[in-house]
Amino acid sequence: MNDQLMGLMQCLPLTIGSVIDHAERSHGATEVVSRRADGTLERTTWACVAYRARRLASALDTLGVAAGERVASLAWNRTPHLELYYGVPASGRVLHTLNPRLFEEQIRYVLADGGARVLFVDPDLLSLAEGVLAIHDVPVTVVVLCAREDLPPSSLSDLIAYEDLLAASRPLASWPDLDERSAASLCYTSGTTGAPKGVLYSHRSTVLHAFSLLTADSMALSARDNALLLPPMFHVNSWGVPYGAAMCGAKLVLPGSQLDGASLHTLLRDEAITFSLGVPTVWFAVLDHIERTTNAEERAELRLERVFMGGAATPRALVQRFRDTLGVETMQAWGMTETSPVVAVTRPMGRHHGQPWDEELDLRAKAGRCLYGCEVGVADAEGNVTGPGADAVGALVVRGHWVASAYFGRQPGSALNEQGWFDSGDIARIDADGFIQITDRAKDVIKSGGEWISSIDLENAAVAHPAVKEAAVIGVPHPRWQERPLLLLVCHPDADVGRDEMLRHLESHVARWWLPDDIVIVDELPHTGSGKVVKADLRQQYRHHLDPAH
Repeated sequence: MNDQLMGLMQCLPLTIGSVIDHAERSHGATEVVSRRADGTLERTTWACVAYRARRLASALDTLGVAAGERVASLAWNRTPHLELYYGVPASGRVLHTLNPRLFEEQIRYVLADGGARVLFVDPDLLSLAEGVLAIHDVPVTVVVLCAREDLPPSSLSDLIAYEDLLAASRPLASWPDLDERSAASLCYTSGTTGAPKGVLYSHRSTVLHAFSLLTADSMALSARDNALLLPPMFHVNSWGVPYGAAMCGAKLVLPGSQLDGASLHTLLRDEAITFSLGVPTVWFAVLDHIERTTNAEERAELRLERVFMGGAATPRALVQRFRDTLGVETMQAWGMTETSPVVAVTRPMGRHHGQPWDEELDLRAKAGRCLYGCEVGVADAEGNVTGPGADAVGALVVRGHWVASAYFGRQPGSALNEQGWFDSGDIARIDADGFIQITDRAKDVIKSGGEWISSIDLENAAVAHPAVKEAAVIGVPHPRWQERPLLLLVCHPDADVGRDEMLRHLESHVARWWLPDDIVIVDELPHTGSGKVVKADLRQQYRHHLDPAH
């Protein structure tokens, strides 16, 4: 017999529709700003986004999109895409974002795997959609996110103009009642090893993740913020900020496809941005531009307070530059597509107040402490999991309210071990305070003479040199040591660094036996659609580099 006394509180479903309804009621007049393809800015409000999202929901009815069906988007960070973020899932469908930075065949695979029959596409990405659909196996209705007079010439027939579609539709009076566990959006991994895999987020997981972004130990996003959204809306739901911003009523600024340093600096200045987020490579470009083109007085006029970084390890040099150049706090985060993505964030604890800057810099270079709602641990080769303070190094595992249990099309729970843990693929340790230190990706760690060398630590040390723009370290087969590190460098324009100079620089940061066996200067490094270096390609290209027989 169950003799528990149950609470007498209301229990309302956690749905994406409830988020945009709240934004409309409580923050309706707050601005949403978006850069169009022609570079001009479009200004709207959360109330208008909500109204148009309800029109979109009705339009999906006229297109015959049933509940649970996937609706694909091929679009940049712009207002119409934000309307899709709400109109599609809040009406019971599933938004399937496609990454335009992938190769055509990868996009075609992801579109086919998701099964969408309707595709919403930005006009400046229509030519890419033409190539994808040229040999696609099933008919797809294409809606171009513009007015009819702005439709580009196209080889595709029966194109629908988004503005026509909305104008012909009456807005829903209210969102349908949905189970909070029902699917809301579908995002695919970048496919660095094998085919991309789909991660199917629920309404519940999305809303809980958005709640976590508002907490003080995470992004601390609030109605006082003007937030510049750099993570692509086709990548892990733009780190959840389109939902978090609506939830708290932050002003949201969408940069479109223009992510160069000059364009982003203009938005930071003119839109009085207080908070922004993105991958480290984007921020290097922004700081390069600011340092080259502004004086101290102009920098002091910026209102930027906090920068949130993820997607790749944040180099210490970048943390230092933000502090020295702009006086801005940086926060590193850890997560992945399978974790929605934010699980851990580096924010100092009370006991860190007043610590020397060198120690704080060490702290801010860590991957973060786990937020409430998730749990992390380190697993050994036998699968035994230890928590904070054990000083063990092993596979970083995670479980929680917004962590995937399986990939799209697979059996529930199939991505987890018997204890319900998801293996992240990272190698890490967790200190006594709970801060995660990523030592490497499992597939990237360099095994040399029975010991491990961290490619991440070597890359961070290399990027600290002022001549270096980007660095990648790979393990290359060695006849004696099994593997040895090879360092590949991209230098800043008009800058250079010699092999001996770089080795001397690295000696002050890492153990001597970690020093790379060779250093190669390259014009560029290969990247995935989400901006990560494709080390598998580099390992294949340089596999014989240290072999004297070749």
